[in-house]
Parts: sequence; C-alpha cells; structure tokens
Amino acid sequence: MQSSFITLSNGLAMPSIGLGTWQQRDSLIVRRVVHQALEMGYRLIDTASAYRNEAAIGETLSHIFAQEKHKLRREDIWITSKLAPKQQGLEQAESAVYESLEKLCTDYIDLYLIHWPGVSKKSPDSPEHRKYREESWKSLEKLYKQGKVRAIGVSNYTIRHLEEMKEYAEILPMVNQCELHPLCPQSELLQYCQENGIAFTAYASFGESALLPPSTQLPELSLVAARRPDLTCAQILLLWGLQHNAAVIPKSSSEDHLRENLVVTKQLLSSEELEILDKVDHARHKHFCWNPEKIA
Repeated sequence: MQSSFITLSNGLAMPSIGLGTWQQRDSLIVRRVVHQALEMGYRLIDTASAYRNEAAIGETLSHIFAQEKHKLRREDIWITSKLAPKQQGLEQAESAVYESLEKLCTDYIDLYLIHWPGVSKKSPDSPEHRKYREESWKSLEKLYKQGKVRAIGVSNYTIRHLEEMKEYAEILPMVNQCELHPLCPQSELLQYCQENGIAFTAYASFGESALLPPSTQLPELSLVAARRPDLTCAQILLLWGLQHNAAVIPKSSSEDHLRENLVVTKQLLSSEELEILDKVDHARHKHFCWNPEKIA
C-alpha cells in the first residue's frame, strides 16, 4: 500500500494524490468535480492562477465547509496554487498571492508554486528570467514567514534552475512540480530533488492521455497491463509515479475515473513491473507539455 502523504522539508504532510484541475474552466463542471472528489476522499486540490478556476474552487469549498453534513473544515483540505509567468516579479508576485487568496476564499494557501522559470513576453535566453524569478521567490519567502502560504515551491524547474536558487534563496523550495511519466522519467531531476530535500509532484501522468489506449506510444504499458488485470492503464501509470516517490494530481471530469484514480494508493506494482516501464529507451523520451530546458 502507498503512503497517503509526503512529508515536506518543513514537516508538513502533503497528500500523495490529489485532484488536478488544469483545463477545467467551466465553473459548473469545476463545482461538480470538486464536490464529487471531496466526497470520495480526495484531500488535495491543485489549481493555478493561469487555470482561471480558483474562484469556482473557492466558492465550492466555502459552500462545503459551511455545511455540517460534509464534516469538512478548511484545515482538512490541502490547496496548491501557482504564480503565472505574467505575474513574476517582487510586487507582482505578492499581489498575485493575495488575489489567489481572495478567489479561493481562504486566509492561507497550503502550497504556492512559481509555475514556470520564465516570465511572459521574453525570449528564452533573456537574462531577465533569473531576475524575475529571484524577485518572485523573495516575495514567496516573505509570505511564507507571514503565514499566508504554508509551503513554497516551484514548478517546471530543471536542476540548473534549482542549483541557481542556492545563490539567492533563504528558504529552499519544498516542492518541484514537473511532467513525469515513463516517456518523461526525469531520473536525474528526481534524484536531485530527493538528495536536496525537495518533494516531487508529477503532472501529466498520462502524457495528456497520449499514453492511454488506444495509443501505442507506450507498448510497455500494455505488457504490464497484461500482467495486472486488476488495474487499468491509468492506475498503472499513477502507481509508477507514486512508486518513484512523487505525488500525483490526475485530472478528470468523470466520476468513475475520479474514483478509479483515488484507489491506487491501495495497490503496488512489483519490481519487475516497474522495471518494464523504467526501461523505455532514452531515444523515445519526450515532453507532452512544456520543456523548460531552454529557459535561461
């Protein structure tokens, strides 16, 4: 059985599986999905300024907390949100956090991340990226000390970006959220994060659905699925991430899939099954989302 939590460097216990909400902007769908997820037992909701759904999530949570029948309080739910690239900078980042707090109808955010190591409307090699992300981090450190955010971290940061932070960060990131699946295994980054006390959260565990049937991009998945008729392909991919010590945040608007994703914490892949997925040839490795390697 998987651990239900990942302990961050500041001692907080972050749920190891949560509800992803990227691309879910329809407020009616967001409200339904969040409500269903919490009823099923999800306790982490992952959002971002750029997702444009913080207000719908905040309204839904406020409604649920106000009803005694749900027996849920704010402290029972872990909320992660993120700073958009266009919000990078000392004052802009602070304003963005307060805007998220207001939309989410909360006095604090459990985890706040810098969404991308770059700033909007700059060429990838611009030296201004470092300036802005350093300023943003200083703002997050200040808000962390004030208790407005309980943990701070980054997203889509490479080893180079993380090493650079040692030159200016008073508080090192507690989480790095990145694309992670067998075609984007991020082995060196995972090891680096583990050695430096940075928890890892995986997004795009299904390769934006490109790894799931009927796709044949990952034939190794079919091999494992044939050995494990008790698991769906989606569950196998989530278990692969969890067993590489990453938290996972799958998104779905289907009630069946929400339930299916959540129960993986009660399962395990064998070492042989993990090895099948780990041995994907390096030449096939790819990002389905964004590749931050070129951001100076």
